[in-house]
Amino acid sequence: MMAEIRQARTLGALLFCAAVATGPATAQTQAQESPLSVIDWLGTQATPQPVARRQPNKANPNEAPVAKTALPPKVTVSPLGVGSPRAIGLVPNTVTGLPQNLWLGSTAKDLIDQIEDLPELRLPAAQSLLYTVLLAEAFAPQGDAQAGNELALARVRKLLRLGALDPALSLIEQAGVTTSPEHFDLWMDISLLTGTEDRACDVLGQSPHLTRNYGTRIFCAARASNWDNAALTFGSAQALGLLPQEQLALLDRFLHPEGFEGAPPLPTPRGMDPLSFRLFETIGEPMPTGTLPRPYAVADLRDIAGWKAQLEAAERLTRAGALPDNRLLGLYTDRAPAASGGVWDRVRDLQRFETALATGSPDAVTKTLPAVWIGMQEAGLEVAFATLFAEDLSKIALEGRAARIAFDICMLSPMYEAAAADPSRDIANTALLRAIARGEAPATRPEGALPGAIHDAFKGAPPRENLVGAARDNRLGEVILQVLAMLQKGAQGDTTAMRDALATLRALGLEDTARRAALQSLLLER
Repeated sequence: MMAEIRQARTLGALLFCAAVATGPATAQTQAQESPLSVIDWLGTQATPQPVARRQPNKANPNEAPVAKTALPPKVTVSPLGVGSPRAIGLVPNTVTGLPQNLWLGSTAKDLIDQIEDLPELRLPAAQSLLYTVLLAEAFAPQGDAQAGNELALARVRKLLRLGALDPALSLIEQAGVTTSPEHFDLWMDISLLTGTEDRACDVLGQSPHLTRNYGTRIFCAARASNWDNAALTFGSAQALGLLPQEQLALLDRFLHPEGFEGAPPLPTPRGMDPLSFRLFETIGEPMPTGTLPRPYAVADLRDIAGWKAQLEAAERLTRAGALPDNRLLGLYTDRAPAASGGVWDRVRDLQRFETALATGSPDAVTKTLPAVWIGMQEAGLEVAFATLFAEDLSKIALEGRAARIAFDICMLSPMYEAAAADPSRDIANTALLRAIARGEAPATRPEGALPGAIHDAFKGAPPRENLVGAARDNRLGEVILQVLAMLQKGAQGDTTAMRDALATLRALGLEDTARRAALQSLLLER
């Protein structure tokens, strides 16, 4: 079966693969996986909301349900705070293939520490698996609702740092924005960055106890035209030193714009926060996002930003896997480039390539493919480009350098297995890539530390037994986070970590992730 529909797995298949971890998994024996990333899936699906339903009267479907006996109903009594565990997550296990007991055997502290300590992931396959884990529908660690709330906060914070604001916003809303002040403050931060702060301010107006942040209280009171309350709270915060001087100066201009006409712009703060960022924009002094953390780049995706700012923000977010590839393509093809150099060259080269591809002419594609591929490599967008164009490119008969580029693009796309099996793509020095795409290893071990380590992982190198054992103990989420950290070490040059990470992924049944991570490690130059 095609490996691109292999990601959606059942728990039984996962545990079976863990039990037989000493042998390599093959494409035919694996459950099916889906090529669609969680971020892409969320862009096309509406998250269903649970609806309580009454059982209908089978005799007469239009009649309201009635009791079958006159006996009093059976009542189950349990202490307050105890009840059926609630699964928190945006993507059901029918899509992720991950079980709902993903976190059940772990402690919240261990999981939170792992999520917070996880480094930036360089491999797109690793990024995709991370989003899947963070957004998977799963029960709380050890069935503890409070632990589930704490873990939900950690998951949302990680999504926020990655720049995946829409999923982060949906997840914190599902977890419950009024659960605690921490939940509300995180919701407010994300809302300020996405421009949906009115909803959060409305909730705060009804429940002022939800935040201890005086800046948020002042901002929301002013947004609600409650100027007296805003001025009084501002005066108290100023007199008692409850806010940093930089934010007090911002709030002063926000509340009293007439007193600062002609005043010089405020200095850039030493540390930016979402409220300050929003206040700068409100007083007419928007901050450039290029030097700010990634979440602030989302603001530049709005139509009020210039096209160049939109393009640069989209590239930045796409590199982190936080933006659907089609969103980037839409911006690239929105209009003709306005200048040359940098992002403008990539826009021009991609538009020329797309036009050539539409003609179906091998000569036209041969002329335009090398330039656009070099641009995608420079921008670190090879996998996004491959996902968008590999299928159409595979239908064009190419030769020479263009043929090798097209082969590499197909190896980086969800259709890697089909491309490897295509006899018409007879490209020299691709034996290792073709074997990995099939879940195998060539008979001869290749030279080089990294190719050798990848070869060994697909030749039957044993997984980390402690991790496989932990997965059997309902600690799969914890295990995946550890394997992702190992993959990052491998991407940085630790070939032993790369071998063990790939072997463990295969033992856990995450075959598609293992193959794509291996192919990306060999083909992507960073």
